[in-house]
Amino acid sequence: MFLPDQWPAYYSRASGAEIWDMDGRRYIDMSIGGIGACVLGYADPDVDDAVREAIGRGVASTLNCPEEPALADLLCELHPWADMVRYLRCGGEAMAAGVRIARARTRRDKIVFCGYHGWHDWYLAANLAQGNQLDGHLLPGLDPAGVPRALAGSAIPFQYNDVAGLEKALAAAGDDLAAIVMEPMRSAEPAPGFLERVRDEAHRRKALLVFDEVSAGFRLNTGGAHLTLGVNPDIAVFAKAIGNGYPMAAVIGTGDAMQAAQDTFVSSTHWTERTGPAAALATVAKHRRLDVGPQLVSTGLSAQAAWRQAASETGLAITIGGGLPPFSRFTFDYPEPLPIRTLFTQCMLDRGFLAGAAFYSMHAHTPDHVAQYGAAVTEAFREIRKAIDEGAVGSLLRGPVVHSGFHRLA
Repeated sequence: MFLPDQWPAYYSRASGAEIWDMDGRRYIDMSIGGIGACVLGYADPDVDDAVREAIGRGVASTLNCPEEPALADLLCELHPWADMVRYLRCGGEAMAAGVRIARARTRRDKIVFCGYHGWHDWYLAANLAQGNQLDGHLLPGLDPAGVPRALAGSAIPFQYNDVAGLEKALAAAGDDLAAIVMEPMRSAEPAPGFLERVRDEAHRRKALLVFDEVSAGFRLNTGGAHLTLGVNPDIAVFAKAIGNGYPMAAVIGTGDAMQAAQDTFVSSTHWTERTGPAAALATVAKHRRLDVGPQLVSTGLSAQAAWRQAASETGLAITIGGGLPPFSRFTFDYPEPLPIRTLFTQCMLDRGFLAGAAFYSMHAHTPDHVAQYGAAVTEAFREIRKAIDEGAVGSLLRGPVVHSGFHRLA
């Protein structure tokens, strides 16, 4: 996904915003921060100390750990609209649980959604009919092989900020609408009144609004992005940043919505394992104490400024995406952008940076990291500008061109 045959696949050590590969080479990570999970930075000492203490006290037993109710109290304090919490360990399964609870509460089947929500059947079912329904929702090319054909038509997409598309999807769901599922914000800011319209449309049909805060949560503030945006859902789902790299997820919601979790079977042995709640308590406490959200925003905006300045100095044509500044990204505006993007990552790797066309800010990123990064970006853009002018982009690549879809090799 970054630099085929050159990107270091494995790490020996990670600390703060730095990573060492298996050969001991050190890199400053200005890429995706553990796929957005390490919001404080790698090996955060406060979180790691809390986990070590939890391990010393035993991570599992016949009884439940006291960190569970403590974390529930904290999450409901941060989100006063919520009354109950259900724990899981990763974002995809937490979203599946949130959808299951919504269906159990409404006794309906159809889900209207926008955005990316994981790999489970309920979501990939959108691609059963035409095969490309999910292409505009972050990751194109998601293959629904193995998803039961009977689920076709059960998940109906619409685009963010598209009121007409929302209405069309709701009409397709009809009286069988269980929930509207969406990220409150990602690559674009909500148009005025859009989130309120989504909420009102769901409630007018006696369906639920489910916010996927797996990616957006704990970026703008200590809690969900919806708190900043001023629209409360019936259910919100958290993962990634809540545990700073330790597996942890939570589904929170109103008492009316979450009580339906008692009417369906949602359970796992390891959902009560102690290190996840311990890590989440420490992460959330530090996040709130240091007011991490505004710093993440500032760092993301600084990265965008570095791209903009480098492009201005070199004459490269780029477009910087909007939305959440801690999820900053840019594109090269050329007929064949993928070779150029590949060359950019190669140039940055040569300068000691893990960097692609997307940047997830972490609390561990310092102004010095960003300054060094900005200087390296300018140098890389100069090389790319020269290569484009000379028609030499392909000849400078030391390996294959990066692919555009979501593919993994086992």
